[in-house]
Amino acid sequence: QVQLVESGGGLVQPGGSLRLSCAASASGPILSINLMGWYRQAPGKERELVARIPTGGSAIYIDSVKGRFTISRDSAKNSVYLQMDSLKPEDTAVYYCNVQSVRYRGGYSSERWGQGTLVTVSS
Repeated sequence: QVQLVESGGGLVQPGGSLRLSCAASASGPILSINLMGWYRQAPGKERELVARIPTGGSAIYIDSVKGRFTISRDSAKNSVYLQMDSLKPEDTAVYYCNVQSVRYRGGYSSERWGQGTLVTVSS
């Protein structure tokens, strides 16, 4: 089994910054994670991709966060991060970590989701 633990959400004023973190673990040592990303779901809306980054590839972002959010990953720590700057009220949502194609000693997981962390942007 692969588990994800998220942290870093909270309340921030418009224009402020937050950094989300997500660490993956498994029942055996993780050998590779093909794709790591962040999604969000605002009240009354569908879940949407915010950013994702493949192994050895370039990150992609939705248009509304380009230039404000930065996704990064640390393969040694099996972790992905989302640096969010110049936050706006419309960024308020529950943010979910997502990993795809996880190979670990003794198993494989096609996709896993984190538990979600709430980000509220309000004055």
